[in-house]
Amino acid sequence: MHRALGRIAAIVLLVSPLAISVQDACADLNDVAKALGATTVKSIQYTGNGGVYAVGQSAVPGLPWPEYNIKSHTRSVNYDTASLRDEQVRTQALDPPRSGGVQPIRGEQRLNLQVSGDLAWNIVGEQPVAAPIALADRQFQLWATPHGVVKAAMARNATMQGRTIAFSVPGRFSLKATVSEDNLIARVEGLVPNAVVGDIPVVIDYWDYRDFGGVKFPTRIRETTAGYPTLDLLVSDVRPNAAVDIQAPDAVRQDSNPYARVTTQKVADGVWYLTGGTHHSVVIEMKDYVIVVEAPLNEERSVAVIAETRKLVAGKPIRYVVNSHHHFDHAGGLRAFVAEGVTVITQEVNRAFLAQALAAPATIRPDLQAKSGRPPMVEGVGERRTLTDGTRTVEIYRIQGILHHDGMLMVYLPKEKLLSQADAYTPVAPNATPPTPPSPYNVALADNIARLKLDVGDLLPLHGRLVPVAELYRTIGRAP
Repeated sequence: MHRALGRIAAIVLLVSPLAISVQDACADLNDVAKALGATTVKSIQYTGNGGVYAVGQSAVPGLPWPEYNIKSHTRSVNYDTASLRDEQVRTQALDPPRSGGVQPIRGEQRLNLQVSGDLAWNIVGEQPVAAPIALADRQFQLWATPHGVVKAAMARNATMQGRTIAFSVPGRFSLKATVSEDNLIARVEGLVPNAVVGDIPVVIDYWDYRDFGGVKFPTRIRETTAGYPTLDLLVSDVRPNAAVDIQAPDAVRQDSNPYARVTTQKVADGVWYLTGGTHHSVVIEMKDYVIVVEAPLNEERSVAVIAETRKLVAGKPIRYVVNSHHHFDHAGGLRAFVAEGVTVITQEVNRAFLAQALAAPATIRPDLQAKSGRPPMVEGVGERRTLTDGTRTVEIYRIQGILHHDGMLMVYLPKEKLLSQADAYTPVAPNATPPTPPSPYNVALADNIARLKLDVGDLLPLHGRLVPVAELYRTIGRAP
């Protein structure tokens, strides 16, 4: 009996520290919730101003993302419905405009970016447009708010380890939060899937907490993505439990993945313009192989483009995909092509970056490239490269002197008098008045056409629609 009681006592001594440790961990998380006032918060809305940066839009790989002034940034979150809305009013910060991200901005630009559950969309004009490529990041942003961290951690039965809270949402993101000595969320570190680089790190720092009706919230927020600044916000107003009703529009529910929709237009023998949505591609048939110009957005878009290409040109392999420049919306589908063994052609300034990015792991949401294990084949172009099969000639040129990007390529078919490019020129709406003064990017394209003495009939822009080259000259107010 004495031996049995001794064993029981020993077991109690062994188990008790673990039990106390678990209780303390739970109590610590509850202490954070109490310090923040999170238990009473079902929604929150905060407003501020400062600076914001366009991720993946630098003028050269390795430079910081381009900056904009934020006149107003309002984030509205409903934790019960897992919904978020960002409303921004931003203005041009860089003069002259440099890099991507819809520059130059004339006056004010208004953005309305939303997510609810597993649906993400933007309001463009007054119309909702599905944005599935932004889903994971927006879900991360929602749960990376200080109160969101605690609520998500509790919902997943996560516990604190020291001053750290960690959890993950499979296929979406992983998150680690650091808690300050006064039990407030000081830093959030996340890993989010990215179409170009596989996994991308996001870090958000919170400080200068103040009390807003019994709820603590930071009045300074700074964020970096891949080590570069993405947000610097001075918070001026916080409204706990504000009325936040965000519901996905029917148009988004019915067409949640527009990237998979490809519309084909034959523009010459063996040349097709693949449109649908916001970003386009061009398919060029050669004697023994196929060239695809541009693999934009993400894997889903490229899978659809590859499938359509194989229907258009059965029996011939896709040998090359030409990348206009490294900006994430124009390089987001390259990993799917690399998984198929297709060689990427890009301007030399992008080559090293893309070679590394396309070989990078994708652990949060493994993609086709990660599963294939293929080493990427990336070839650089200096000022010019010509591909020919004796019948068709494809000329690839660097666009010189354009502020949008130092390593932009355009593709010219001399026989067909067709020119394809991205972001140097996107046609304005039919009958619309061109902007004044004209975009320096548009002017640079016209200057390059003149410099190279290209005989262009029609433009196949990788945004917008097919137009005669006269539309470019009309837009910049110059005679051809």
